[in-house]
Amino acid sequence: MKLKLTILLLLLFTSLINAQKKQQLSPEAEISVLTIGPGKSLNDSFGHNAFRIRDNANLIDLVFNYGVYDFNTPNFYTKFAQGKLNYKLGVNYYNDFFESYIAQNRTIKEQLLNLSSSEKQQLFNFLLNNARPENKYYLYDFFYDNCATRIKDVINNGLNDHLMFSEPDGFTPKTFRQLIHSHLNQNSWGSLGIDVALGSVIDKRATAEEHMFIPKFIYTFFETATFSNSGKPLVKQSRILFKKREKPISSSFLTSPLMIFGFIGLILLIITYRDYKNGKQSKWLDIVLFAITGLIGVFILLLWFATDHSATANNYNLLWAFPINLFVISQLYKNSAKKWFIKYLKFLVILFCLMTLHWIIGIQVFAIGLIPLLVALLVRYIFLVNYFSKKV
Repeated sequence: MKLKLTILLLLLFTSLINAQKKQQLSPEAEISVLTIGPGKSLNDSFGHNAFRIRDNANLIDLVFNYGVYDFNTPNFYTKFAQGKLNYKLGVNYYNDFFESYIAQNRTIKEQLLNLSSSEKQQLFNFLLNNARPENKYYLYDFFYDNCATRIKDVINNGLNDHLMFSEPDGFTPKTFRQLIHSHLNQNSWGSLGIDVALGSVIDKRATAEEHMFIPKFIYTFFETATFSNSGKPLVKQSRILFKKREKPISSSFLTSPLMIFGFIGLILLIITYRDYKNGKQSKWLDIVLFAITGLIGVFILLLWFATDHSATANNYNLLWAFPINLFVISQLYKNSAKKWFIKYLKFLVILFCLMTLHWIIGIQVFAIGLIPLLVALLVRYIFLVNYFSKKV
């Protein structure tokens, strides 16, 4: 029964698309770009963009919505981790789209595009063709091919003209990571996960146009954009359709990374000080630390070399999450260490110094929530160098 209903809905949707493909827009038709403000969840933190096609004469009011993904995709999480998950162009009735974001209390802005009747028809036909089952899927990239970048790309590709962008007043170029941080609390678990998983490639300064992977910059840059051939402005009118209701934000510092890792770091320092005073080693602690840092290092290497994610390359979190730690754990069981292991521990200390240097000179910015843990880990390594040196 469910299968028959699904097939019926697909047929109805296909019929709708095919019917509208043949239909000419009226002279009163309007095409606009919608910009949705940030939401509460991590995947909504950066906002959203979509096209709106409105033609009252033909009873059309549709939203073409790039960046839709299907949780029912086979091996969804595996494909997402590998960077091989296809996103798609969705088509929604405007009222449904509008009400869903009002329910989420997210600001909705609209920019009416300054297009001729032929340009509107051309862009509408382009979107309809993109929405066909064989065309609607695309390989998503957070920085270079997402719901925001698709808006400017569709306009450039769907019309026989290209957009020219000028920097808005007060514009200050930022790195990709700074642009991410501007939408996230740096002392949050989402920000920490991003800072650990993404490499130094996102610490380069983004060009003005590259800023438009963030939906709000689509709105900002479109306000001053012009067409290269005609020189006419892209936007003829801007308006706010819904303004979010401001609500008090509850503090979550007690469960934040700085608080949690600060507590863990303090425990590590206390145990290390106790071991130093008593001239002993808490082997269980070192085994856990080497195992965890080694496993995180393997995870980072897999993201770097075993996925198609461009943003996970050149990740210098490996300077503290060193994969080789997994292979030297056996040395921690012994009462006296080999000389090479002492040199290895000194090497780990040097890696921490290199990480600090990378951070200071801006090669890569690391997660601030990890600072207490990293400090405690460095102190532990220095203690182990001193402890095992006495055992030789």
